[in-house]
Amino acid sequence: MSACSRLGQGQAREGLPVTEPGPPVETPQKSRRSGGRAARVALRAAPLDEALRPVRAGLSGGQYKPLSEADVARIHAAALDALEEIGLADAPPSGVEVLTGAGAIEGADGRIRFPRALVEDMLAVAARGITLCGRDPRHDLHLLGNKVHFGTAGAAVHVVDPETGQYRESTVADLYDAARLVEHLDNIHFFQRVMVCRDVADPYELDINTLYAALAGTGKHVGTSFSEPGNVAGCMALIHEVAGGEDAWRSRPFVSNSNCFVVPPMKFASESCMAMEVAIRAGMPVLLLSAGQAGATAPAPIAAAIVQAVAECLAGVVYVNAIAPGHPAVFGTWPFVSDLRTGAMSGGSAEQALLTAGCAQMHHFYGLPGGAAAGITDSKLPDMQAGWEQAITNTLAGLSGLNMVYEAAGMHASLLGFCHESLVLGDDIIGQVLRCIRGIDVTEDAVSLDTMRQVCLGGPGHYLGAEQTLRLMQSEYVYPVVGNRMSPKEWDEAGKPHLLPTAKERMESILAKASHLIDPATDKRLRERFPIRLQRS
Repeated sequence: MSACSRLGQGQAREGLPVTEPGPPVETPQKSRRSGGRAARVALRAAPLDEALRPVRAGLSGGQYKPLSEADVARIHAAALDALEEIGLADAPPSGVEVLTGAGAIEGADGRIRFPRALVEDMLAVAARGITLCGRDPRHDLHLLGNKVHFGTAGAAVHVVDPETGQYRESTVADLYDAARLVEHLDNIHFFQRVMVCRDVADPYELDINTLYAALAGTGKHVGTSFSEPGNVAGCMALIHEVAGGEDAWRSRPFVSNSNCFVVPPMKFASESCMAMEVAIRAGMPVLLLSAGQAGATAPAPIAAAIVQAVAECLAGVVYVNAIAPGHPAVFGTWPFVSDLRTGAMSGGSAEQALLTAGCAQMHHFYGLPGGAAAGITDSKLPDMQAGWEQAITNTLAGLSGLNMVYEAAGMHASLLGFCHESLVLGDDIIGQVLRCIRGIDVTEDAVSLDTMRQVCLGGPGHYLGAEQTLRLMQSEYVYPVVGNRMSPKEWDEAGKPHLLPTAKERMESILAKASHLIDPATDKRLRERFPIRLQRS
């Protein structure tokens, strides 16, 4: 196992937090102290020690539990029954060999069934406390306990223009821009491809260019998929070039394979399984992704949809650990929701929020690093509907202690569209969600009456200039970067700024300064060896 697959004795920095200040708080004229406002502005502009930042990657959730302990036990038992009695169909020959060699049973109907003892044995050796590395160690993600990380994912086929309302096909350049934005958005902690590069038709070139665009744009952990098993070797060669050699890669694997190894209900995806086998042997962490849709490819009851997703991912745990015991893998129960009136996906629904939170509880029950989807909106544009759907689903995911929250920003039209401006807006939403996850710090200093005495007994009668207030302005409070907190008068005097133009302005500012993160010498070698479509300029 790689040096970065488990937590060491000392943990690295846990992510990049909010650093940009919001508008200063005005002190009433009758009680303003000389220099007070200037002091507050100066304090807020000063760099803050990492440990004091109000939000960051890896804050601990777990406050919200939609399932009781008895519910969790029943879901676990039902999942084991499903594996033992129903099993999974369509395993590739290599998978049949791996699974039956470990103790699974191939029936006369071709389905692979999993005895309880086998599942329990593989759970006992499965990796826990894994770390998903970034190219920059500051971005390492420690998946332990209830630690929460938000990031992107998806396979949108369109890019949304929020000004015109038009949907157009997504390109390599669009993916690169999304990665560059994520690099500079503090509350988005990892980057998994958000769209399909529709300007690249060949499957091998698609996988190569998807990977290249992501790595050129961000040093955060990257998740990618493979169209065909035969494409993995070429992608690994590209990764080795970027890493500085295979040994350097294996010591810090900064790319994971997002692998839809099952086709719900209860069937293996043969080619994806074969790609997963190659990726595991190449030292790449895997996301075991089960993405049934309740009412369509998963049962309609929310609890039963979780049962199926858990059963499918437990089969994945057996598969992975039969190949390489203790290999880093994320338990990726991603059940989605159908609008039962139409059969269409409803990723922004309350039911989706409950599904995701319930799955997080099952991850904690097994003690495995887990991931699921939240932050999806069914709205076609970044509007009020998009805001409430993203906020509700991300908040419940975070409060449930989900280790990896995928698709948390930028995804519209139930994953069919991606919007760069919405990604920027999502960074603000997730900042507020992270503050909710952190909760209330009830410390000796926080509940001390000293400051209250100073203010109330002969003091100014307010806390705006108090030392305690100045000290906590950045460490206790989160300020939106794009969100507007002006008074109506200030807003009018500022020209009545609207949210979307402000988001676009921030997006353009980030893209103007964002660097290409593959050095010129390595980039030259990559272009000589691989069919890179993205122009470096």
